[in-house]
Amino acid sequence: MPGTVLDGRKLSSEIRQELAERVAALAERGVTPTLAGVLVGEDAGSASYVRLKEKGCNEVGVRPEMVRLAQDYTQKDLLTRVRELSNRKDVHGIFVQLPLPPQFEENAILDAVAPEKDVDGFHSISVGRSWLGQEAFVPATPSGIMQMLRRYGYTDLRDKHAVIVGVDNLVGKPIASLLAQDDIGANVTLCHPDTSELADITRQADVLVVSVNRPAFITADMVKDGVIAFDFGANYVDDPSAKNGYRLVGDIDFEPVSQRAEAITPVPGGLGPMTVTMLLAHTVQAAERLSAAV
Repeated sequence: MPGTVLDGRKLSSEIRQELAERVAALAERGVTPTLAGVLVGEDAGSASYVRLKEKGCNEVGVRPEMVRLAQDYTQKDLLTRVRELSNRKDVHGIFVQLPLPPQFEENAILDAVAPEKDVDGFHSISVGRSWLGQEAFVPATPSGIMQMLRRYGYTDLRDKHAVIVGVDNLVGKPIASLLAQDDIGANVTLCHPDTSELADITRQADVLVVSVNRPAFITADMVKDGVIAFDFGANYVDDPSAKNGYRLVGDIDFEPVSQRAEAITPVPGGLGPMTVTMLLAHTVQAAERLSAAV
């Protein structure tokens, strides 16, 4: 029998309704949560993602302020622009759309965002605080995974084995930092995707998180019965039956693995919708904190 499909679209809709109520409460205090985004260049994927964030803001009542800059913008000017946004009292959350063009020193730009407004969770202070179990924003996808675990009732992970395939700063490392905290209590293994005998490790997973962008990379023989599987892969594969001749699939071979899983996220419709929603949630949270501190 197939496992529970962790419906990111449905859960995202519920969370956005909750956010709209919190935004309304802030409005009664004269506060309009504002999310500033910075996009450099004309990468089509990045531009599309920024539009999704802008649309999400409008849906819940967050004011979007998207700054679109030319491809040849300089490091110095971008640092100045980000610092100006950080110093503005009417801006509560800031993100810099990645990847940046090659002339930029990415870490320096991300560290120019004020940590209290770092709703993407990429500032080095945010990263350090999250590993220490201190209050900090974390990247939106790991935040979405934690919301899914809580809202679907998978809250008791003490002594469970969480295996994360993909050692990156967007998903792998930050979700490890969250699952390893004392209040969660999972035993965490981080794996590079090219690890030899990877299947021997993934078959131990009670919770499996995969983010490698390799279609159907995790097959049914690589998981054990009852696994809770999160898939953040985004791969386009040829499909003559599809309208555009291709379709979007994840890193997990969904149908066979779902037959063994207790719960699993689909692609599309799983972690993707949750990612934008959690960025909005962080922005509202930042506005609540910053307005309370005034």
